Amino acid sequence: MAEVAANEPDERVLGRRWTVRLDPAGRDSAVVRVSCSRPACAEQRLPSIAAGRAAAVAHLKAHLRAASKPREGTYCACRSESCRMHVRTADRQDRAAPWRCGGAVVLAVIADREGRWWQAWECCSRCAAATPGAQVVDTARAGGRAGQAPPPPADRPASSPVGVPQFSDLPSSAARSRAVPAPRSAPARRRPPLGRIAQRFVPHDLQPVVLRDELVELGSQFREYQQRPEPDLALLAGLHERKARAFAAWADVTGDINLRLEARRAEQAAATARMQHLQRTGQCADDGTQAVARLLTSPTQWEHARSVLAHVADHSPLPGPDARLLVIMLTLRTAHTGTGNLVGQDVNALNLDEPEELIGRLTGCGWLSMPGTVDDLLASRPESPTPITVPSLRPREDGSGPFSFGRKVRPKLSGWAQRVVLDKKLRKAKATSAVRLLALQLATRTDASGRLGGGGEGIPLDVLAAWVPTDSAALQPLLDQLTRADWLTDATLGPTHLSGQLSERVLPFSCPLV
Repeated sequence: MAEVAANEPDERVLGRRWTVRLDPAGRDSAVVRVSCSRPACAEQRLPSIAAGRAAAVAHLKAHLRAASKPREGTYCACRSESCRMHVRTADRQDRAAPWRCGGAVVLAVIADREGRWWQAWECCSRCAAATPGAQVVDTARAGGRAGQAPPPPADRPASSPVGVPQFSDLPSSAARSRAVPAPRSAPARRRPPLGRIAQRFVPHDLQPVVLRDELVELGSQFREYQQRPEPDLALLAGLHERKARAFAAWADVTGDINLRLEARRAEQAAATARMQHLQRTGQCADDGTQAVARLLTSPTQWEHARSVLAHVADHSPLPGPDARLLVIMLTLRTAHTGTGNLVGQDVNALNLDEPEELIGRLTGCGWLSMPGTVDDLLASRPESPTPITVPSLRPREDGSGPFSFGRKVRPKLSGWAQRVVLDKKLRKAKATSAVRLLALQLATRTDASGRLGGGGEGIPLDVLAAWVPTDSAALQPLLDQLTRADWLTDATLGPTHLSGQLSERVLPFSCPLV
């Protein structure tokens, strides 16, 4: 084969190359971006990774169909990189040595193992054979190109004079006596490829074999589910249940605590998917009760609601139930960025005793800031709301804040709290701030059927007193008001716990403990 130094001049053109990439389009979105290295190709945006991969592969196939056969008058596209794609790291310092290309020019395709980019390029058959995973799509036709000099005679020396360009697709007389190695798709593997599930490799020697096969099969089924055009929550719940059992068994075999934690997360994911399936289809739950269409639909949102109430209980700037209720509503309005909008009706509907004085005290202590006066705020209308700021809720320099939910969840939590405290029967009964606070707290401390406390065991009175700033002796009148407003049934105030049941009317407001 004729050889030529990588830095010698060459009168042929560089081989063609197309690269199609798949990248995320934003931090908080599942949308992906498909881009091509060809300037004439417009960028595409797809709603999911599966759709993006399909579009990227289709785009590259379109280029391959539109492209002509590999051109014999070209040299390897990798030559400009000194064969960087297949030269070993230890040999990179030998870039000045003659480069090792040979054979006919081919059109080859290679893809990233993670499915992030796809590339097609013109190169010689030897480069394609030396590149792991390269697939040859087409080969240049045999014979010389038009205007090309005839091949040298058989008695011509194998080496050519220095300075004369030699082409990788025109082998020398010495090279013609031996066959060019055929391209290979990938290096031979001694072991079968490892299975993957939840970003983990399943060891090939994991025992028992039944567990290893179950983990490998589950990983494949989860990837197949991601390719589905429409979700199937019942199927997803079943996969998560199998994953929980398999990871628990894997943890028993290896003693890895992280596998045990992954199994618990899979159990929670299975319960969430099962509940969402029941809510969407209106079917009955496992215990025979009708599925509840809740305002907050997932356990994650329920935990966010409890985190807001706990934060206000620990950081309320003023004492008393009126201040606690107003701080909760203002916190939900400004939770994501520390800023929000407020109108007079938002405050007046809470039935506070002295809202002007209370807002003045909040602004006076620095917890709340706003332009204008308190009277301007109470007189503001929806068409001209008053901007408010809670400095303690602004994100820190690293972007973190007191809450972990995003900007899309915040209005859901705020709407849920407003629906609770402004419930029609509570407004009709002119319920006090303490009653509305108690209604909020009870809605977040039930089981799936609406019984108070985790597992229906009731709520400890000391915990309840920390949530609702009032005397323990005043709890019974508050419970009586909630019972009359059809919020509670069978409410029993014991020496240590409060037990009871949320009425069926307010079950959509509940945030069960899971």
